[in-house]
Amino acid sequence: MTTAKEYIQASFEGVKARNSHEKEFLQAVEELFNTLEPVFEVHPEYITENILARIVEPERVISFRIPWTDKDGNVQVNRGYRVQFNSAVGPYKGGLRFHPTVTQSILKFLGFEQIFKNVLTGLPIGGGKGGSDFDPKGKTDAEIMRFCQSFMTELQKHIGPSLDVPAGDIGVGGREIGYMYGQYKRIRQFDAGVLTGKPLGFGGSLIRPEATGYGLVYFTDNMLQANGKSFNEQTVLISGSGNVAQYAVQKATELGAKVISVSDSNGYIIDETGIDFDLLCDVKNNRRARLTEYAAEKATATYHEGSVWEYDGHVDIALPCATQNEIDGEKAARLVKNGVYCVAEGANMPSNLDAINTYKENDVLYGLAKAANAGGVAVSALEMSQNSQRLSWTAEEVDNRLKDIMANIFNTAKETAEKYDLGKDYLAGANIAAFEQVADAMIAQGLV
Repeated sequence: MTTAKEYIQASFEGVKARNSHEKEFLQAVEELFNTLEPVFEVHPEYITENILARIVEPERVISFRIPWTDKDGNVQVNRGYRVQFNSAVGPYKGGLRFHPTVTQSILKFLGFEQIFKNVLTGLPIGGGKGGSDFDPKGKTDAEIMRFCQSFMTELQKHIGPSLDVPAGDIGVGGREIGYMYGQYKRIRQFDAGVLTGKPLGFGGSLIRPEATGYGLVYFTDNMLQANGKSFNEQTVLISGSGNVAQYAVQKATELGAKVISVSDSNGYIIDETGIDFDLLCDVKNNRRARLTEYAAEKATATYHEGSVWEYDGHVDIALPCATQNEIDGEKAARLVKNGVYCVAEGANMPSNLDAINTYKENDVLYGLAKAANAGGVAVSALEMSQNSQRLSWTAEEVDNRLKDIMANIFNTAKETAEKYDLGKDYLAGANIAAFEQVADAMIAQGLV
């Protein structure tokens, strides 16, 4: 009889053989598989049903071309994708990313993570992801509109409020969602529930822009409190300077922390007196400028080229909110040396496998992305509920629901880790809890 360890190893070798060129996807699969051995010892039916081989294959991968004209009238062509990964628990749900680094491997890793992130929210949504290698930076509003209309002309054939509900991600905010929704409505008629992250005037939800950053801090606060700690008077290092980072800065500061950093693709700010949230939002959202402008206007701030994880001062809590694999083993070791006892992830897979091992070896409290950054998709699902009921909840109502969801996610990870005698391994706890629910749903629905 095949043991759990043998089954997991053989399954991963099969994934590598079929997806050898998709390094980000393989990393996400390996991170999950590394935590699942206790599950298969308790649930041998998962081996009989060959759940691992089934769960790593997307139900559907859609690829298409996107022709559009730039401001000079030249025809440009980009690639578009939608990875509809798993619908066992509900309709596909996951963002659209517009960035030149977008590939099928990136979207498969994001879609795979999304399956488990979504089920952890307790809401009936499956996992998917999509996007394009289009770069919105430096484009005019008219160019972005034409691109979004062309993108949606193809995508609309494959989505719907009971099938697949995309949202925003990197490079896709309210402006882009608005243009895409307008094109969907033009072709398919009005249906507010087909996209989330919409502006408030036509079906959007309050707290949606803040949701991932707020949710990250709510999750981290629950993790800290469960271990006799809090944000109060703690020094926090944050990477990124988009929505997630901005609202993590705001909420952590409200809870008494001193957030000393934000970053962009060129470098990072250190502000020992604490990041000025209002100035940060003005520089990044109103001016669409680089962080050098923040440093020029704040006397206590200094700008440094390179990675914020190269900072060498004392830090208590790290919240990576920029992009995948921004922290490797060496940077994780530096964080530990500088006093970090808690890492929670606002970006998707910002820590590589060496970094995760470093956290474990040094007993760092670790909130993995699929649990800690689930606030965005949680409020997206709440937006779907409001759309279906033709209601608009107050900011306080949405925020309270978000707090409850993030507390439940942490408690689920904690209780599952304890159930499997894994101590404070919240990574394994979250992975196992999510995997069990998806696996059970897949078995109940047969070979589909």
